[in-house]
Amino acid sequence: MLADDKAVFTIGMVAEMLKVHPRTIRNYEQKGLVTPARKGAWRYYTMRDVQWIACLREMIHTHGVSINAIKKLLKYTPCWNIIDCSFEKRQRCSAFFSNSLVPQKIKRIGPEPDRKKVAV
Repeated sequence: MLADDKAVFTIGMVAEMLKVHPRTIRNYEQKGLVTPARKGAWRYYTMRDVQWIACLREMIHTHGVSINAIKKLLKYTPCWNIIDCSFEKRQRCSAFFSNSLVPQKIKRIGPEPDRKKVAV
């Protein structure tokens, strides 16, 4: 069985798997949405990359979210909140388990509010 994080797929293989033009995948890379492993001029993608590109395509073509909007939204919320994925679909998605795609926890500035006090 192939590990999800082993970069073995070329851009042509990924394009064929997802039935897209390689230029589409390069565009996602140029926009900073996917970062393949590089060896010289060759790009190598992992299975997680392939799943993420499929998710990107769904957000863009099924839900009508622009690439720039995806980039901005991913700073504040995970992708499954953007397209309202079901929990079952999230369990099969590598993005759900990838720390790089989940926004960092927002740190509270100032003291923690006293939860014992009740406003009247």
